[in-house]
Amino acid sequence: MCGIVGIYGYDYVAQDIYDGLVTLQHRGQDAAGIATFDGKFHVRKDIGLVRDVFHTRHMYNLTGYAGLGFNRYSTFGTGSVDETQPFIGPAPFGVAIVFNGNIFNAYDLKKEIFEKDHRLVNSNSDGEVLLNIFTKALTKQNPDKLKPEHVWKAVESVYKRAQGAYSVISYVAKQGMIAFRDPHGIRPLIFGKRLNGLNTEYIFASESVTLDILGFEYISDVGNGEAIFIDETTRKVYRKKVLPKKFAPCLFEYVYFARPDSILNGISVVKSRARMGKKLAKKIKKSGLEIDVIMPVPDSSRTAAFAVSDELKIPYREGLIKNRYIGRTFIMPGQKIRKKSIKYKLNPIPLEIKGKRILLVDDSIVRGNTSRQIIEMVRNAGAKKVYFASYSPPIVSPNLYGIDIATKDELVATSNTVDQICKIIGADALFYGDLKDVFDACIEGNPKVKDLDMSCFDGRYITGDITEEVLRKQAESRGSGRSCVERDDVGDTKRQLNLL
Repeated sequence: MCGIVGIYGYDYVAQDIYDGLVTLQHRGQDAAGIATFDGKFHVRKDIGLVRDVFHTRHMYNLTGYAGLGFNRYSTFGTGSVDETQPFIGPAPFGVAIVFNGNIFNAYDLKKEIFEKDHRLVNSNSDGEVLLNIFTKALTKQNPDKLKPEHVWKAVESVYKRAQGAYSVISYVAKQGMIAFRDPHGIRPLIFGKRLNGLNTEYIFASESVTLDILGFEYISDVGNGEAIFIDETTRKVYRKKVLPKKFAPCLFEYVYFARPDSILNGISVVKSRARMGKKLAKKIKKSGLEIDVIMPVPDSSRTAAFAVSDELKIPYREGLIKNRYIGRTFIMPGQKIRKKSIKYKLNPIPLEIKGKRILLVDDSIVRGNTSRQIIEMVRNAGAKKVYFASYSPPIVSPNLYGIDIATKDELVATSNTVDQICKIIGADALFYGDLKDVFDACIEGNPKVKDLDMSCFDGRYITGDITEEVLRKQAESRGSGRSCVERDDVGDTKRQLNLL
């Protein structure tokens, strides 16, 4: 999962791209990059948060009327700056690209690109693989001037070769800006515009919140299998459904990843989570448990926890405080040192906890270790009882569409019942949201959406091309490509997934 933004304007766009990346910081904190164009490309990218990567001296150099931005959330690779987008290719004309998602046949494509296309992919990034496929298809048409039909053919080539989920933004030097979304529309992409004097500027971004904050008007989501081309000469917008398949956006965006103030595919994230909480509350009510206080595990679960509290008529309290300024926790030799790190990220408030029967509400449980540590922390703070509720269903399968959810063997729900998981995490009772309830909570926001990618909850891969061999290769890639940074930072992107 990454955050991407592209702005096609008339003057200096780097500041808006920077601000856009800040709005999307939750989608990736590993690295960031910006590329702008003013007759030539200017690039700055590095490891770290947006605020750490870009300084005044860098922004002065990022001149141009068109640009792309990227926040990295690394699912594979080493985490080096070489794997950070944007990527730039020299032909045709010069092409910059950013993408969000995962191409699970990237290894095979990399080999194919070298042996058949005679191009070298120099990093472990899916983004560079995609750049090569796309630019190869454009170059093959040998255009003197890029036209919509050239774009449609190039995008179709990507669709036919790249397996996975992806949203892509590209700028072709002096030709125009291009955006497209995978045939199932799994990964999100929003299209908007704003007036700059008499001129219209355009934006593409991972979430609608970016448009809101930068003052762009929402036009539409980029459709599944749709490509959009904005011609440099005329600034005319061309759109085409190149290769649409069954529309199935990612359920996990609504469960966890997207900002609550975003609207994706016409569905409000905050409203979805509220509905999930209400449906979960009805399930909890049937248990007959005596609960004194509802508490969220910060931050994404707050909306659902509020809804549970409202539905059950039980007080809502903030009993766990997150340190928003914690640095990365490096892998240490010994479990005790690693376990201690959770205390630096979350701290309980004993005055809100002592002597009470607490219901903790979280977005999900993956391995269960982080949940266990949090429950232990609350119990040590004096809780009389600690109940735990995940408003998402049990995670039983890996996600191969851009979310770094563990391999199947590491998932606690794969081989354990709810009662067994309850014992593993040390809760006095455990509740999960029902898959149908969570599904209904989302599509209620937009009845036109008939299906969702729920692969990590039901093992049904919407693309239909994920075999056991693919799962095995992905598991191997995840194991060999981990960086040296511990991924248990509670409350941050990918960290709050309880990945330990």
